[in-house]
Amino acid sequence: MDQTTPRDETQTKPPKSRIALSVLALCFVFSVLGRGLSDSFTVFLKPISESFGWDRSEAVSIYSLAWLASGLTAPLVGRLFDRSGPRVVYSLGLVLLGSAFLVAAHAQALWQFRLSVGLCVGFGTALIGNVSNSILLGRWFGPRLPTAMAVMYSAMGGGLLVLLPLSQVLIDRIGWRDAYQVFGISALCLLVPLLLLPWRLLARGSPHIVKRVETDLVDQGWTLLGAMRHHAFWALFSTFFFTAVAMYALTAQIVAYLIDVGFSPLQAATTWGFSGVALIVGMLGVSTLDGIIGRRPSVLFSYGVSIAGIIQLWLLQWYPNYWLLTGFVICFGSMIGSRGPLITATALKIFRGERVGTIYGTIMIGSGLGSGLGAWSGGLIHDWTHSYNPLIAFALVNVVLGMIPFLVVPALRR
Repeated sequence: MDQTTPRDETQTKPPKSRIALSVLALCFVFSVLGRGLSDSFTVFLKPISESFGWDRSEAVSIYSLAWLASGLTAPLVGRLFDRSGPRVVYSLGLVLLGSAFLVAAHAQALWQFRLSVGLCVGFGTALIGNVSNSILLGRWFGPRLPTAMAVMYSAMGGGLLVLLPLSQVLIDRIGWRDAYQVFGISALCLLVPLLLLPWRLLARGSPHIVKRVETDLVDQGWTLLGAMRHHAFWALFSTFFFTAVAMYALTAQIVAYLIDVGFSPLQAATTWGFSGVALIVGMLGVSTLDGIIGRRPSVLFSYGVSIAGIIQLWLLQWYPNYWLLTGFVICFGSMIGSRGPLITATALKIFRGERVGTIYGTIMIGSGLGSGLGAWSGGLIHDWTHSYNPLIAFALVNVVLGMIPFLVVPALRR
């Protein structure tokens, strides 16, 4: 585990605020990579499925497995982070991602894609994703944690903005196999600067925040079993689950949907990539609202805007114009992950303690299960009905189910 030594204490220390901002920037970069690389499959979906003649559900099952693996391994990531520290966790994540894309570049069968771009990318994304980043940020940001989480979550928008259009450009110019080769080599090259970072300094956290947590442990220490007996645990779990079902039932097929309603592949990929800009604004906007009107109204507002975005997506098949497309990107794109920082901050506050990584990671199983089930179900619904309308209705129902805990559960209404 990464620990400081007495020698570290005697050396000249950078200002705590500068270290905290460096940690935030590092988590931002990891979030950009994790979300961008995993969601790049939405651009690869059509060329890969057309190359092998797969049904939509078969191709989407790869994306589904990635998010399922990401969620199911979240408790393992939290425990590994608690025991071995961030250097091990982040390094393992980059190794898995790089290796997975190199394997995918030469894959010839569906099971090979499911193993590489599905399971390995999912686990790699989890290792450099929200669980690890949330725990690390929690060591440096006290009352400002929701704001820090909003900045970190907004990086997911940066990942979409940068890597989705880049993926389409690479596919157009060098083909999807060589594009995966570029992703794999790039991820492995990042290992060198990662290993050179001062992890002892970054991992120990701000002394006054760590001390406060240790004091709280006297009266508020949690175990995983104890947390699972609390209604807030399952309320957070179900919120993550149903919201993820709704979001990923759509996001897995948004680029394909936009192409099918009349937009060019590059227009579709670039437009959905620009949802990353909207996501950044939405993250920061909802977090600001949290400080003004409170958490519950802010979360409910975000669900309402998501519903408006889904309705505009539905209308695009009859009116494929840029006004509706812009409205969809602004509404749906800005809110797709805007609830994440507030829900995560709520979980870390309720279940704070030395086992918070394991507890939060277990809660995040809900997000992984929902993401995987949503993407897979969306593919099946499209294959069965040959229409996007039942898929959109399915997403709307799950959005409503996701917001119900914030209407009825006392711990989430405060």
